[in-house]
Amino acid sequence: MRRVTRRDFVKGSMAAGVTLALPFSRVRGANDDLRVAVVGFNGQGSGHIGNFHNTSGVRVVAICDVDEKVLYRKVEEFKKRNEKVDAYIDYRKMLEDKSIDIVSIATPDHQHVPVGAHSVVAGKDVYIEKPLSHTIAEGRLLVNLARKHGKIVQHGTQSRSLEGLMEGIEYIRSGKLGKIRMAKAINSQRRGKIGRKPDTPTPPHVHYNLWLGPAPKRPFNINRYHYKWHWCWDYGTGDTGNDGIHQIDIARWGLGVELPKAVTCSGGQLWYDDDHETPDTQIATFEYNDVYLMYEMRLWTPYPHEGHDNGNIFYGDNGTVSIGRKGWQVTFKDGKKGPGGSRGGGSHIANFIKAVRNRKVGDLNADVEVGHCSAALCHMANIAMRVGRRLKFDARRERFIDDAEANAYLTKQYRKGYELPIL
Repeated sequence: MRRVTRRDFVKGSMAAGVTLALPFSRVRGANDDLRVAVVGFNGQGSGHIGNFHNTSGVRVVAICDVDEKVLYRKVEEFKKRNEKVDAYIDYRKMLEDKSIDIVSIATPDHQHVPVGAHSVVAGKDVYIEKPLSHTIAEGRLLVNLARKHGKIVQHGTQSRSLEGLMEGIEYIRSGKLGKIRMAKAINSQRRGKIGRKPDTPTPPHVHYNLWLGPAPKRPFNINRYHYKWHWCWDYGTGDTGNDGIHQIDIARWGLGVELPKAVTCSGGQLWYDDDHETPDTQIATFEYNDVYLMYEMRLWTPYPHEGHDNGNIFYGDNGTVSIGRKGWQVTFKDGKKGPGGSRGGGSHIANFIKAVRNRKVGDLNADVEVGHCSAALCHMANIAMRVGRRLKFDARRERFIDDAEANAYLTKQYRKGYELPIL
């Protein structure tokens, strides 16, 4: 077969979907191999590809990215392994392939539910990066679509599959520290400044209209593109949805709570003075009937806080449980150390594949409903910060009580041609 050059690829890829018939020499298992497509892999998605590739009975058979340089680079990696892969620029063309079993999504936040929802409707199971959604309403839609179509959807809060951490959560819930009355989720780290960049023409290798998808039309800017899109409200959720969601999810898991009855949040830029739209400092409090969940974010502190950079503290009547990157530790109120352990092993992808094969939502460690609740807390914090007041929340209806301004943030407008599917 003639070698596919970059010129051939770029020329042919102007079509919405491209199939690159690369030499294929290995098939794991037999015809029951699960066939995976990965959408978006300039960052976390590359890890998805590797994890699925290393899972027995699973094959990555399709990849999709709107940046041709990113797409071609990954195609070359498959080619070097003598593996066949279908390459797409438009995920909608990819979903026409009925042989794809699973779609794994690591796009910018504003594309998570659009890609996930259309994948579910197309009959695919879905692995979706955090945060699950860009708004509370679209998160609920994805939950409902997954249930309606009987699809397995795993959320990418992978701490839920760590065996050592499961032991720590079990201890928190055991009652050995008395009543747990508060949990603190800590996101403390340093993220660099991005400066200010002017709008520019779109690079020729970027399919920018597809990248924008449902978002409002605006000129291309490198400070709103690769990774830096996290800091723009049209595409991201700030670091609360980017990294803080991991700590918020662990806090919610340990407390055994879902959606709160009220939220307060303040935030702003104490360090950044650049193209960031989202805050570098944020403090939120989520109120439940008998516990509080607090969230603290500082993106200018490259040092631990209460023993952690990113981590959690659970405060009980008789002591605390601390959870960090290295593990968990009990400290009794007299200062003596109690039980503890590492975060431990476990594979979130393996857990997902088990549930896909068994067709049991209950096997998932981070089902779509779990992801929706944790993402919703991130959105609630951002909304309370943006409107500047304490908000009461009706958890059953998933709406703020008597606050039209806050409720306007529960959903958004979708650009024509990029609407969500109807339930």
